[in-house]
Amino acid sequence: AVFFWVHDSGIMPLLEPRTAGLYCAAGDFWIDPLRPVPRALITHAHADHARAGHGCVHAAAPGWPVLEHRLGALDGRPLDYGEPLRLGGARVSLHPAGHILGSAQVRIEAGGEVWLVSGDYKRQPDGTCAPFEVVPADVFVSEVTFGYPVYRWPEPATVYAQIRDWWQDCAAAGETAVLLCYALGKAQRVLHGLRDSAESILLHGAMTALTALYREAGVALAPTCPLSEYEGELAGRLVLAPPSAAGSPWMRRFRKRQLALASGWMMLRGPRRRRAVDRGFVLSDHADWPALLRTIDEVNPQQVLLTHGDSAPLLRYLREAGREAADLRGAR
Repeated sequence: AVFFWVHDSGIMPLLEPRTAGLYCAAGDFWIDPLRPVPRALITHAHADHARAGHGCVHAAAPGWPVLEHRLGALDGRPLDYGEPLRLGGARVSLHPAGHILGSAQVRIEAGGEVWLVSGDYKRQPDGTCAPFEVVPADVFVSEVTFGYPVYRWPEPATVYAQIRDWWQDCAAAGETAVLLCYALGKAQRVLHGLRDSAESILLHGAMTALTALYREAGVALAPTCPLSEYEGELAGRLVLAPPSAAGSPWMRRFRKRQLALASGWMMLRGPRRRRAVDRGFVLSDHADWPALLRTIDEVNPQQVLLTHGDSAPLLRYLREAGREAADLRGAR
């Protein structure tokens, strides 16, 4: 059974999926709404969670500049991690999710219950954002992007060493090393991992402003140069570009190159083949299978609701372990 809290008009769930997104009637707000709403709490600045047009926005202060860069000037105000905010009958606070700069979990307390919405999260520290904070809750709404036991991430230091070795191999062959990674979060994580590089890393235009915002936030990154401003020889250089650049005319400037992708999906051979890349580096900004289990154990909710992924394997595991669990998008 879904947890309920008592409202003046009767009994209703503290959070419920609606057409516009996940809605809290107690505080009259949406979390990561899909369309414009009067009041939105946004967990982080990735486009599948952050959309423009809301009346009032609250988000974590460390990510506010990134959010405004992507959405434009926002009405509302940023919140420090842990800062309480009273919205109607609900007490709300944001807590680090460890996903990207400024990513947050949303803690909601009303009617004697605590619900926690994870947003996207990971448990591996990466130096570019505040680490995940364990927040006890009665109900935990968890993402499940990589909800299969096969997903088990290697240590980031190992992956960065692999990227360095690949870069050196490309340079020895007179090739450009083009690494595809998401422009927000993943690119800066790679740059942080390679921060001791003596040579500037060249950036696709989609990454330059976002990388500058990370630097302004005090994140240590490798030296970089926008590719558009670089006039030297491309052979032997490392270039970061978003996955959308693959197969585009933008790639034609590299006469000899190798193409790689940094993603959790690179754990499996099928995605590597479909992406048609020469190398795949397993680096994810989401929780892997052990981290999902660890997080649920540490939050220790009475009920787990899963979203953003294939929930079936984790649902089965949790139920067999005696936990009450369901898919937020509908019972499974």
